[in-house]
Amino acid sequence: MNKKATSIKFWQKLAANQPLLTVLAVILALIAWQVLVWLTRLPAFILPTPAQVLAKFAETFQNGMLWRHLSATLLEIVLGLLIGTLLAVTVGYALSKSPLAEKLLTPFLVGSQAVPIVAIAPLLVIWFGPGLFSKVLICVLVVFFPVLVNTLVGMREVPQSLRELMRSLKATPGQTLRHLEYPAALPVLLGGLRVGATLSVIGAIVGELVGSDRGLGFMISLGRGQYDTALVFVAVLTLILLASVLYGLILGLESRLLAWQTWRRN
Repeated sequence: MNKKATSIKFWQKLAANQPLLTVLAVILALIAWQVLVWLTRLPAFILPTPAQVLAKFAETFQNGMLWRHLSATLLEIVLGLLIGTLLAVTVGYALSKSPLAEKLLTPFLVGSQAVPIVAIAPLLVIWFGPGLFSKVLICVLVVFFPVLVNTLVGMREVPQSLRELMRSLKATPGQTLRHLEYPAALPVLLGGLRVGATLSVIGAIVGELVGSDRGLGFMISLGRGQYDTALVFVAVLTLILLASVLYGLILGLESRLLAWQTWRRN
């Protein structure tokens, strides 16, 4: 019985230790990857070993290739995420104040999401060229809708009784936004921002795959064309790490901005 209780406590502690779980998951994935290579005996240009990918990672890091392409993709993602979020929050707030405008624009907004970004990206690259602007625009379009929807949902969740209280206190629209609507909508808005952060990475890569001379998407195209699968793995794993870091930063921002909720529960 004591052994069983000890085992349960061990697994509970392990489940509560997120960094340790992440490290264990990565180690298990690498072991499974290596075992798969041994069992299938596939050549390196189809499935390289973890050691070969690590060697390629070190090579691209030392010669500056990885940072050059990573910095280009990161700039596109950051600009697209910031601009897309700002536009979505502004438009979402305006639509929440005008039910008529929301009803008129909702079919167009929903219809725009029915078209895959992969189908639109080539047109944007043709119209605006393969430079930075087209990649940022693709990221903006990808980020815009989820943040917009969450902004609308967050504004609707503000209790009507509190709105009436603000009106009875003769609060200005700016004061109502700052002291009531913004704090009330922030949890939902940050949830949309988390989704937007991961989608912005996809948007940047789609744009780079369509047409670009730099970026992690270009690295993927380069490795694919040269049958350098290890280079493709380096780019893909870097993208996973980049998306995880962005997600973690937004989680940290969320815990900081929503600290008042924890204090209130306590």
